[in-house]
Amino acid sequence: MKKETFDNILKLNNLSRKDFAELSGIKYTTVGKWNDDDRPIPAWVKSWLDNYIKAKDMDKVVEAVKPYVKGD
Repeated sequence: MKKETFDNILKLNNLSRKDFAELSGIKYTTVGKWNDDDRPIPAWVKSWLDNYIKAKDMDKVVEAVKPYVKGD
């Protein structure tokens, strides 16, 4: 993943690099050093972001359905 793509995905999901670092348990300084040349973004970041986005979407669905679920 290129740096520009990473930053765009973060922006579209209202995340900063600092937010990403905190959520993923990575030091902010490490995330800040990722670039397209000598410190590429690790391959696992794309799947992490994909899963984060899916989880956020699922949270929205759960909240929308809650009023119609019996119990609790």
